[in-house]
Amino acid sequence: MDNLKLTVVCLLALIGIMLMYSMATHYTTSYMVMIQRRKRKRKQMIISAATWAAKRRRRVIKSGVSWHLLLQMDDFTLRRHIRMDTEQFSEFITFLEGIGAGCENHHPGGWASISIEKKGLISLWYMANTNTFREISDKFNVTQSAAHNIIKTILNNIPQLFSKHICWPDDQKKSIFAYFFEKTCGLPNVIGAIDGCHIRINRPPKHGDSYINRKGYYSILLQGVCDPHGDFIHIFTGPPGRVHDARLLRTSDLFQNWDEKLGTQWKLLGDAAYISHDFPFIITPKKDYGLLTPSDLENNTSISRGRVVIENAFGRLKCRFRRIRDVQNVRLDIIVKLIIAACTLHNMLSPKPSCCDHDVCPRIDDDNEK
Repeated sequence: MDNLKLTVVCLLALIGIMLMYSMATHYTTSYMVMIQRRKRKRKQMIISAATWAAKRRRRVIKSGVSWHLLLQMDDFTLRRHIRMDTEQFSEFITFLEGIGAGCENHHPGGWASISIEKKGLISLWYMANTNTFREISDKFNVTQSAAHNIIKTILNNIPQLFSKHICWPDDQKKSIFAYFFEKTCGLPNVIGAIDGCHIRINRPPKHGDSYINRKGYYSILLQGVCDPHGDFIHIFTGPPGRVHDARLLRTSDLFQNWDEKLGTQWKLLGDAAYISHDFPFIITPKKDYGLLTPSDLENNTSISRGRVVIENAFGRLKCRFRRIRDVQNVRLDIIVKLIIAACTLHNMLSPKPSCCDHDVCPRIDDDNEK
């Protein structure tokens, strides 16, 4: 009996020791895990702090520290870069000063303010070339965000020049335009030529399929009316590339007010897309099914000879401002502002010759036809 009691006591003691050892092991393991987690978290905090400090100390090296040399170039060379000569650039800077563009500091965090001349060069370089924001920021020694903000600000304000450079002609100018058109194509009372062209864009996030044109790429439409010198007297842009020329015209304010702008005397020249009873103010060629008379063929030739001016205007527009050949953007509002700014500056620069890197302007590979 005594041996049995002793055995039970020994078993209970052994069980107690095993329980105590198990609990001690459990708490020891938990404590070690907690210590490891704290060490890992502390290590991550040290690494994060070191990374942040390194970023604060890092200086991004820009190659464009000599951007001001552009302002010292002769007029021909300057036009090749920004499509303006010295006199025109001074006029553009005066406009920027008038809208207060020089008062904004696009370099946050205490960086040195950007001069208004640099802002003007950045915006014009962006429109005249196809460089990315990274390349532009490197060339002009600014951050990418600063370059983006400068360009967006100026694009928002250039339309203030719209009414000054793109306006419908008065009666005196209409008579002058009619004289030049009649001298060119032999048709009387013609004051302008109308057509539309595609501006290639990226697929918009909303209703993207509506922007696929019949040639298979995404585009936004630009409708233009130009005088015999190739200057725009009316533009309308925004509809997707799938829209037909005739529908584009019906959507524009030109169609809503054509009787006020043209009356019964003045006419526009257009292609076969505008053959409709809705457009009595547009002279269009007759479709050739092999039954046209020599007089009809001669009239079609005269119309083509007169309306080629609008196709050349679109070509020069894309030649001067290469950005609108292929706009790498999906913000339709920014694209429309870019097109309006390009057309406005096109008229502003029209008294001076175009400047391109090739002898033929417009280029034959610019897709201006619908």
